[in-house]
Amino acid sequence: MRARRQRVRAELERAPLPIWQELLAGVEMAFLRISPVFWGYGVPHGDGSAVVVIPGFLGTDRYLDQLRSWLRRIGYRPYNSGIPFNAECPNLLMRQHMNDAIQAAYRSTGRKVHLIGHSLGGVMARAAARQMPDRIASVITLAAPIRGVAAHGAVVRTAELVRLQILERNGQDVLPNCYTGACTCAFLESLKTNLPKRVRQTAIYTKTDGILDWRVCRTGDPAVDFEVSATHIGLAFSPLVYSLVAERLAGN
Repeated sequence: MRARRQRVRAELERAPLPIWQELLAGVEMAFLRISPVFWGYGVPHGDGSAVVVIPGFLGTDRYLDQLRSWLRRIGYRPYNSGIPFNAECPNLLMRQHMNDAIQAAYRSTGRKVHLIGHSLGGVMARAAARQMPDRIASVITLAAPIRGVAAHGAVVRTAELVRLQILERNGQDVLPNCYTGACTCAFLESLKTNLPKRVRQTAIYTKTDGILDWRVCRTGDPAVDFEVSATHIGLAFSPLVYSLVAERLAGN
């Protein structure tokens, strides 16, 4: 039991990160609007495939509106995740919302779906790809903690508060170790295996991340790990990220 608690603490490691840099996300959002990339210039266009976009911790689909509108402009069919607020047991969110969105996107296009997940949303995207590989074409993660969680202390404390609320709100509908690395739900179990080789993957990270230690946001495979210059929040609004996403969605 003691060893398990130590593992959980390690997975929620506090890291000395420059969280103040996240204030620059507003600047990144402003630059996005004046970037030719945002208006569809200079990037490969899509083939009408569906793309489900998944928000990060404490996020909703709303803050990813610009990303979805851009995907539509360059020839894809973007879909909301259906997640009302990403401060709930990920296993419940996937069963009650996200999986339905993926299935709806698959049925409407008749072809495999691309997933783009920001932060915690990227981890959920990878879990979905393992659970339904016959439905997923690719997974793109934006600063997702795919190799453990090393975050700014404020983020770790907030996550601990969210965990307590989850347990109080859901009772026996969730496992006692919900929202920790010791949980044994389908969400956590699905993360213990590698993505199927037929699912193309991309992990985008930034060394100026003020929320997560950038080292946990890489797969370890240089062929699929891509560094950009941005903030953690700003990855959802960065022209550099959008250009890279267009290339990867096109299979480049």
